[in-house]
Amino acid sequence: MNRAALLLRSALRASAVVALLAWAALPAWADLADKEQPMHIESDALRYESQQQLSIFTGNVVVTKGTIIMRGARLEVRQDSAGNQSATIFGAPGKRAFFHQKREGLNEFVEGEGNRIDYDGKTDIVKFIGDAEARRLVGTKVQDDIKGAVITYNNVTEVYTVDSGAAAAGAANPGGRVRALLMPQDTGPNAKKGTPAPVPLKPSTQLPGAKH
Repeated sequence: MNRAALLLRSALRASAVVALLAWAALPAWADLADKEQPMHIESDALRYESQQQLSIFTGNVVVTKGTIIMRGARLEVRQDSAGNQSATIFGAPGKRAFFHQKREGLNEFVEGEGNRIDYDGKTDIVKFIGDAEARRLVGTKVQDDIKGAVITYNNVTEVYTVDSGAAAAGAANPGGRVRALLMPQDTGPNAKKGTPAPVPLKPSTQLPGAKH
């Protein structure tokens, strides 16, 4: 058995723990944005296709990249010649993939689920596809909740788009229309002094550079 086969066999036997390092100096990582952080992946198995520069992780996949956390059943990771990483994570049958990220400089978080989640490290765009849902949390409290067929979120501009369609249809929403819950901001006299009001995400009907 050649060396490549032995390596693949070892990867299939044990949990694969891989750090895909960005081109950055180690001491500077704490000051970099999530897109420039290393990607750490845990899974039950790994297959690497060198010609396509493609790593495929399967079985209880957990991804961390800075404040980003992703979970699912299958993950495909690609890296281009410039070192930019892109990832696609799939949920298990009957279960959606999960994404979570802290908003920079705020005690707020964006998280969501989809049958498939695409993360583009170059553009810093996240796309939730199929039975998609995205939430904005202030601390642990849900502030906004959006549901649709496809949700696209741009981390740089903090603009999101939501598409309706058959993939969003269900018993509670047979028409598959976009549904949103937007909580009012507490700016009255009972609001805590010295605490800035939550910064809402900015909806848009068009997201430049995003492809559906």
